[in-house]
Amino acid sequence: MTDLATHQAKLDGYLARFRDTGVLNQIGGEARPAVSGATFDNHSPVDESFICRVARSGAEDVDVAARAAKAAYPAWRDLPATERKAILHRIADGIVARAEEIALCECWDTGQAYRFMSKAALRGAENFRFFADRALSARDGQALPSPTLMNITTRVPIGPVGVITPWNTPFMLSTWKIAPALAAGCTVVHKPAEFSPVTARILMEIAEESGLPPGVWNLVNGFGEDAGKALTEHPDIKAIAFVGESRTGSMIMKQGAETLKRVHFELGGKNPVMVFEDADLDRALDAAIFMIYSLNGERCTSSSRLLIQDSVADGFLEKLAARVRNIRVGNPLDPATEVGPLIHKTHFDKVCSYFDKARAEGAEIAVGGRRAGDLGWFVQPTLFTGASNDMAIAQEEIFGPVLTAIRFKDEDEAMQIANDIPYGLTGYVWTNDLTRALRITDRLEAGMIWVNSENVRHLPTPFGGVKASGIGRDGGDWSFEFYMEQKHIGLATGQHHIPRLGA
Repeated sequence: MTDLATHQAKLDGYLARFRDTGVLNQIGGEARPAVSGATFDNHSPVDESFICRVARSGAEDVDVAARAAKAAYPAWRDLPATERKAILHRIADGIVARAEEIALCECWDTGQAYRFMSKAALRGAENFRFFADRALSARDGQALPSPTLMNITTRVPIGPVGVITPWNTPFMLSTWKIAPALAAGCTVVHKPAEFSPVTARILMEIAEESGLPPGVWNLVNGFGEDAGKALTEHPDIKAIAFVGESRTGSMIMKQGAETLKRVHFELGGKNPVMVFEDADLDRALDAAIFMIYSLNGERCTSSSRLLIQDSVADGFLEKLAARVRNIRVGNPLDPATEVGPLIHKTHFDKVCSYFDKARAEGAEIAVGGRRAGDLGWFVQPTLFTGASNDMAIAQEEIFGPVLTAIRFKDEDEAMQIANDIPYGLTGYVWTNDLTRALRITDRLEAGMIWVNSENVRHLPTPFGGVKASGIGRDGGDWSFEFYMEQKHIGLATGQHHIPRLGA
């Protein structure tokens, strides 16, 4: 059998049970359908084939899950950190043991290529191990003595939290959010994206099989307007961690305002990759291609705007176009595939609408700009050239395998173009001039910047954006700052003077 046939056969075995039982909620340690009995069908973007039915939850389901998280919270909060660490490491072990199942299911559920999803599951395990080890120091604080007091700080978990995750790399991003919440001592209600429910259910199973107490982590499936809204409004949920569109983040902030929810948002991006004439152009080409066409272009940190200096633009764009034409589009289960289908017809239609916008605005479609094949939601990897930064294709997040190339003359013009955008998630700078790199990284409006590199995630570093790209940071201690409250304790060191009133 070929690798594709082998993967397909294994996938059929993994998905068989979901076809029989559907994807259920998990609340208080019990698998449950929606209280209303409602379901929705989940189909693969590869060929629109039926995968499974999914519980369509509403406010009543979210209420039950939130109350379960609240009931489980005191015991989980007070569990010794060494025991939380051990449980999180067992979850990581369980992820590794089922990594192939997770990868194949995610490929079929989302359309992401196996060459990337095979690593995403293992990255999820790394997330759990990283925060498992940091659980021991989560409550650490500072000693801040004053003349009359020994002032100490500590951190305590905030309480039950809601986690709402997207459909582009759902498994890895779920671990990224949930692992630090559990390490901090919080309990969780997780609502995964409705387009990609399968691996969230697998992850939930792994967690409870690893000894996670019932109710510490609860899974509620459904749509944003039903389950998501109920979660963001529920008074027992103290914080919401959300990854997704900027407009949705704004809605969540409004919905949580009445209960004074703390929010952490990782939102959209229209990130520049700035290539100067003195750069290593071959490496810059590799990085620019990887950061927009991998993961089907469905990633918030994609380098979706190529800013290329005029003096080297012609040759660079010629090589770029040739490479884009050679990108392999196909079945995501095939290890040779580099770009699979987009997640859903709704998103496919959105991405394809930018082909007409590009033509109308006067840009050139140098490569692609069409559907690929007749079955499934495949689009050709696309390159727009001759663009200016005021065009919709340069200002709006397309979230597909689509790159907009814009020329610039000098550093000042490059900076003006790079910052003239509502978003500010990442930036990529290619130059061998150190002083230029320092100037640009200081002036560039982005939460994360890589110089002479693609996005290489290092878990202790802060991850997040500015402007419409988000609020807050993930990673290292920054995650604990969100999931925990600071507490100050002042201990008198002697009998200092206390003013006497009414004596």
